[in-house]
Amino acid sequence: MATERQAPSRGVPAILVAIDTTPLAQTRAGTARYLRGLLAHLDVSVRELSYPATSRLRRVAADALWYPRLRPEGVDVLHCPTFRGPFTSSVPLVVTVHDLAVIRHPDWFNRWSRTYSRFAVPRVVRAATTIIAVSEFTKRELVELLGVPEAKIRVVPNGVDQVFTPGGERAEGDYVLAVGTLEPRKNLARIAAAVTGELRVVGAQGWGGVEVPPNVVWLGEVGDAELARQYRGARCLAYVSLYEGFGLPVAEALACGCPVVTTRGSAMEQLAGADGTYVEATDVESIRDGIAHAFRPQPRRVASWDDVAAATSAVYEEVA
Repeated sequence: MATERQAPSRGVPAILVAIDTTPLAQTRAGTARYLRGLLAHLDVSVRELSYPATSRLRRVAADALWYPRLRPEGVDVLHCPTFRGPFTSSVPLVVTVHDLAVIRHPDWFNRWSRTYSRFAVPRVVRAATTIIAVSEFTKRELVELLGVPEAKIRVVPNGVDQVFTPGGERAEGDYVLAVGTLEPRKNLARIAAAVTGELRVVGAQGWGGVEVPPNVVWLGEVGDAELARQYRGARCLAYVSLYEGFGLPVAEALACGCPVVTTRGSAMEQLAGADGTYVEATDVESIRDGIAHAFRPQPRRVASWDDVAAATSAVYEEVA
């Protein structure tokens, strides 16, 4: 399926970019947040391509049949917002890589994801003209794990939506907040064990047999306005993931002025800098101590989606 929209007439270069929007039908988190932010602010003409990968069988069909043969005609650039993409491309191919968790820690993923990624990811990355990495951490992973030349990589950090500000409604209660899909790398069991009192979790059901601990109030998926309300009211965000390529909830929490407790030596430490409290992700006592000593930073933004769109458009112009 394809839909097309023209760029606003503001003197921008006449580039037509085909963008894979399949993730928008699959999730609200991760890549979908990236796509929504990017699409809302791009100043190039866009043809949206998507496959209805809304069930396990259709996701396998997309991976095995649709992506390898993705050949849009009449466009200047093809942009795949994940490492799912074609193995060869007749037009310049831009691929965004958010992280390489499935390569670094394949045991966290189901058999199909492990098998597909081991085979496909190196081929998609090799086919790309340019790779967008969302952090310096992910850039290093691309170089180390897949041997990608640094000259082929552009680092464009994720953005934060305008709703994430310190001003606005605050959720009531005395609680610690965790945000993320229920999957093994989010480390929910250790976070829950470290929290004294209420732990609220925002995120979709995921994979890997992760169950909601008994002391958790699971809010499921919520809209951005509600998520911002939860950040503002929280004692802190506990985002103690075992592996991330960026850590968007950390950026959103910082924009709201919410204290951040996150993983030492991770992409999130690069992101939060002096505004975060850092802990050892595999040590419950370290997490508990970090939550107890979390401090409230001055609200700040890492980047806006306007910034992301401008930097991404520059990549399009470069490869086209």
